[in-house]
Amino acid sequence: MATVSSSSSTGESPCLPKRHVVLLGYRGSGKTSSCITITGQEEVPAKQPTKEAVLCTKTLDCGQLLLLDTPGWSLEGGDSVAEGLDEQSSTSAQIRHLCYPGAHVLLLVVPIAEPFTEQHRRGMLERLESAGMHVWRYSMVLFTGADRLWGNGVEEFIAEGGTALQKLVERCGNRYHALDNTSSENSTQVTELLQKLEELVQENEGSFFVINENIQASWPAQMWRGEIRDGMETGEAEVSPIYRSPPRELRMLLVGWQGAGKSSAGNLILGGRKFESGRRTEVSLRRQSHVSGRRVTIVDTPGWDWFSIHRTPAHIRKEIRRGAGLLHPGPHALLLVIPVISTLTSRKRRALENHLEMFGKEASFHTVVLFSCGDWLGATPIEEQIQRNGGQLLRLMEYCWNYYHVLDSTNAARGQDQVSDLLLKVEEMVAQNERRPFLPVMLNEELDDETTCGKCTLQ
Repeated sequence: MATVSSSSSTGESPCLPKRHVVLLGYRGSGKTSSCITITGQEEVPAKQPTKEAVLCTKTLDCGQLLLLDTPGWSLEGGDSVAEGLDEQSSTSAQIRHLCYPGAHVLLLVVPIAEPFTEQHRRGMLERLESAGMHVWRYSMVLFTGADRLWGNGVEEFIAEGGTALQKLVERCGNRYHALDNTSSENSTQVTELLQKLEELVQENEGSFFVINENIQASWPAQMWRGEIRDGMETGEAEVSPIYRSPPRELRMLLVGWQGAGKSSAGNLILGGRKFESGRRTEVSLRRQSHVSGRRVTIVDTPGWDWFSIHRTPAHIRKEIRRGAGLLHPGPHALLLVIPVISTLTSRKRRALENHLEMFGKEASFHTVVLFSCGDWLGATPIEEQIQRNGGQLLRLMEYCWNYYHVLDSTNAARGQDQVSDLLLKVEEMVAQNERRPFLPVMLNEELDDETTCGKCTLQ
């Protein structure tokens, strides 16, 4: 057994929470390279096949990550799961020892550069499900070789990657991440992965997947001849419709005035009390949930000034931009939250547009106007309210290419339907943008106040 540590401390701090993560996959899938990318350790030999389990540790501000690299599986079969699991039965004991008392997350490593076939999928399922169907609660797909995407989103790769790949991602609860192991300078991709890992840990309430002797048992061959077992799909099962129209994962940024109802809107969309509503948001917060067959991630941001971008403090603007960075590589949509009861003046409209342009000149193509306080409308259609409000609201609608939606947080009966309708509109907007899901977010640039003031000349 081998142990490598990236911590500069002489011992593990007992007060830091530990997160146990195991990398599993076929030989040559990029498990070891991923360990190096995630932990920053170059002591681990990435060029040679992994012969025994290797434990890498990384000390973080909030705790400690224990990342277990394992020997690769053989595509031809014959090796049981925790054998590497590998071809030697001793590997199973190594993994149980190094990962005691269990794993918070199982990362299923899949290389982007190679086709993922039905043989790959069935071999992976046979190994994993020998430990029990609950294994999927702890599983996430880790795509390696993100540099091979050539500028496209990983969602597009999944959509075009075939039924076997799509079924695997769906089996993992639509949890996935892509790593470029050739880039040691892109720390954002690691930060995003760590956030996803922690969210999965919280989703499972901190519980472990216990690796024991049961994981060595393989399913009988006849189980793969079309027989159905305990909720498992057959090879002929249809792919979920969410794979047929990208994006399958939706990342959205809540923006708008102070007190506009952004946090409440985020709670309604995610289906729970994810954000603290009723009080001013000081920092950007990232939360996610599974909604209407999609993995939805939302960042709530501090509110900006009602009348001028120049009156929004620089640290608030920076915090809003940081919020966009939490949705690496960028949000699919900006949700511009406006109370439906608000009267939009020329000054307010220009301030809204100027604030949106913090995200680039094309921000309007990616913005949905989200009207909060929808209960105030009663039976009045939103279109009628827009007409009543006058030309300024119409001009804002034109600026945002007429993408808008109404949320009524008091109508629990329609809660799911109105959220599903919103997500469909966001997906439609992404499709209209030629499936370019990401905004050109300028995270490291500060606004030029003089330029900003010039843009904010109000009539």
